[in-house]
Amino acid sequence: MESNGYEGGLKMIEELTTNAEQIQDELLREILSRNAGTDYLRRFLHGQTDKQLFKKNVPVVTYEDLKPYIDRIANGERSDILVAESITGFFMSSGTSGGQPKLIPITAGGGTTGEIFHTLSESPVIKHFGDVNQVGKRMELMFTRPVIETPSGLRAASVTTTIYSDSGFRTILPKLYTSHVETIFCPEPEQSLYCQLLFGLIQRDEVVMLGSLFASTVLRGLKHLESHWQEMCSDIKAGQISHRITDLGCRNAAASIMKPNPQLADLIESICNCKSWEGIVRKLWPKARYVGCVCTGVMRQYTAELEFYCRGLPLVSTSYACSEATCGINLEPLCKPSDVSYTLLPNLAYFEFLPLKNDPAESIEMRSNSEDIEPVDLVHVKLGHRYELLVTTCAGLYRYKVGDVLMVTGFHNNAPQFQFVERKNVAISVDQEKTSEADLFKAVTEAKALLDPLGFILTEYTSYADTSSTPGHYVLFWELKEKEGNDCKEVDPKVMIECCSRMEESLQYTYKVYRKKNIIAALEIRVVEQGSFEALMDYYVSKGASLSQYKRPSCITSKEALKILDSRVIGKFFSPKSPV
Repeated sequence: MESNGYEGGLKMIEELTTNAEQIQDELLREILSRNAGTDYLRRFLHGQTDKQLFKKNVPVVTYEDLKPYIDRIANGERSDILVAESITGFFMSSGTSGGQPKLIPITAGGGTTGEIFHTLSESPVIKHFGDVNQVGKRMELMFTRPVIETPSGLRAASVTTTIYSDSGFRTILPKLYTSHVETIFCPEPEQSLYCQLLFGLIQRDEVVMLGSLFASTVLRGLKHLESHWQEMCSDIKAGQISHRITDLGCRNAAASIMKPNPQLADLIESICNCKSWEGIVRKLWPKARYVGCVCTGVMRQYTAELEFYCRGLPLVSTSYACSEATCGINLEPLCKPSDVSYTLLPNLAYFEFLPLKNDPAESIEMRSNSEDIEPVDLVHVKLGHRYELLVTTCAGLYRYKVGDVLMVTGFHNNAPQFQFVERKNVAISVDQEKTSEADLFKAVTEAKALLDPLGFILTEYTSYADTSSTPGHYVLFWELKEKEGNDCKEVDPKVMIECCSRMEESLQYTYKVYRKKNIIAALEIRVVEQGSFEALMDYYVSKGASLSQYKRPSCITSKEALKILDSRVIGKFFSPKSPV
């Protein structure tokens, strides 16, 4: 997008948000007119396209409700059992935040929506930072996952893999990015990461933006650099990549860019060989204007450590999207990650919202009983209220529960703005109580504040409900890091015990009642050695997740994943008393 073209994008945003209700109604009418004759919609609408009939007769559904139709198409049946336009393939969700990967239909017309969304989401960024494409390169960490071919011959791939496979993207890659296509498609994630970081260092004077899809991936890259910078300096000095990199594509890419550069190697060594890596990103890439990645939702836990490495550089979450639909953009890219709100654009999908009980202190099971509540339209949501997002798209999703809980924070013209609260029903539970992702994050945030004065950072956490004994109890896995130095000294056990107590005091009412009645036993924090959550990420990647899409589960259910963390525990601490 040209630097003088962002004004056109901003103008389009104003028009879309001003006419939000009209555009939503027109979009729904278009979707229904096109798809009313499908097997699925004909059951409910009998060929009609009336909005009120749609709301009255078409049910609110989950993926499991549509899965039989999607499976039939994947196995070779015609697309019009679900959608009139031919399905050209499937997006495959990550499967790490809420269960097994899902297959989301793609139609030929979906690409146009994606292009518009990219233009609109980039416009506010260009307004504040200028068009980085005109002045340098993006150092973005990009990864793919294997493409699956369904029995019908249709391809199923992650959204990012689909983007990186596009011929248009491959054409602009050498000009706009530091990574090479061979490194992006390398089947060995660790080798891919090493090479992308190395190429970013070699081109450090051209880098004007750093990032990846998620904050977790950016952090994984910085930690990998922290462990391997000496080896990379040796490579740069010699002009040859490490023999440890065995992938032929990566080696060929390295040969095309590398030449002996002792001066650059010495400079990078002098920067990296320091007591603290606080602000290291700005030192290594002095022309960088911002770090782009999703820092909201489950990624919130990474912002403190990411800000440590990127001190002085804004963390920018440009947009809100999922495998099912593109949804909204951040109109204020300079705001703090904790304050990010996304403006939902009415031309991207037909949006509805299931109202949820609004008291954050209520347990999740009290908040989620909304089966008897009618969904509301985009322009009729209320400020400060929480909703579960429904989407209706041109690709065969009708009144589909995305699984995200959003809270209305304001309006831009007539379009609401939302903060991402949590994934619905991603919760930890021992008995009848349920602690949501948001409740857990709040409790951890309260507890980790005790570590700040001691010079420690909580880099990662997850949880699970240990019901191997009676009563069961909550277990939190914490990985800690010192602000200075690579090693982690032992934290005072008294402080960790106080962290356990602080967490319990911060949890919701139902948990506290059950704890006092000994229905739930004392909360436990297990401190794991550094690198444990990298090993957890590696496990999920080995099972098919992409580094680009990986989301650390808030609650672990996999026995194999629990074994990985339990085998690395270096300290166990329990809350000494019931919360007040």
